[in-house]
Amino acid sequence: MSVIEFLSFSFVQRALTAGILIAVITAILGTFLVLKRLSLIGDSLSHVALSGVALGLITNTSPIFVAVPVVMAGSLLVFKITEHTKVYTDSALGIVSACGISFGLIITSLAGGFNVDLMSFLFGSILTVSAWELWLAFTLSAAAFVMIYIFYNDLIAVVFDENFAKTAGVNAKRINTILVLISAVAIVAALKVVGIMLVSAMLIIPPCAALQLATNFKKALLLACSFSVISVIFGIYISFVLNIPSGAAIIILNILILAFCACIKKFLK
Repeated sequence: MSVIEFLSFSFVQRALTAGILIAVITAILGTFLVLKRLSLIGDSLSHVALSGVALGLITNTSPIFVAVPVVMAGSLLVFKITEHTKVYTDSALGIVSACGISFGLIITSLAGGFNVDLMSFLFGSILTVSAWELWLAFTLSAAAFVMIYIFYNDLIAVVFDENFAKTAGVNAKRINTILVLISAVAIVAALKVVGIMLVSAMLIIPPCAALQLATNFKKALLLACSFSVISVIFGIYISFVLNIPSGAAIIILNILILAFCACIKKFLK
């Protein structure tokens, strides 16, 4: 099938639009999270998303609408655990992740087990994105972009040197909270693209690939977005032509890009 024929389908156009939006926002957020060493929060919150999606399906409510507040609550719970107990952040992420997936499995069991709708959220189904879901992805992505734009300088300060940011008058606690809340929104928006099981890879792999080559933060953001968008576009095309899961195809391409960038870095050294 030619590219022109491929692009002529309306569902492909919706998939590409949603995929590019999600690719850009997850790449930007992922760069902050990787440098902040909070990249595992994507994995933890994606497991929490399972509870929100399952709750939405069992109550005949939009899974995305239910998942947004559930995942945001999970992100805040991580900070509450680290603040009020002698538990480190990585341990708190593990606790929240375990709670999220456990409640999700219980709710799924009460609902009668896995169904087609839940499977699409687990493993992604970008080619089935509806017009309504595209608008929702646009709204969530736009909200995340606005928050990043407003707090951009404070986010950079906290990511690179939190102690210095505090002495400069930046409310580091508030900025960290904003960062994980934006991440929660981006994770929910990406569920239909790559699914609960793979969404953390969208936050981690493109920034890691970009950091192999970038010499400054802005270049890292630009490269991460470029790599993420390329993987989404070609991943959708490959999944359509070969009839394979789109989420898996996107992540495999991301991994290949990361390996290529690592080889280039080693060659340049």
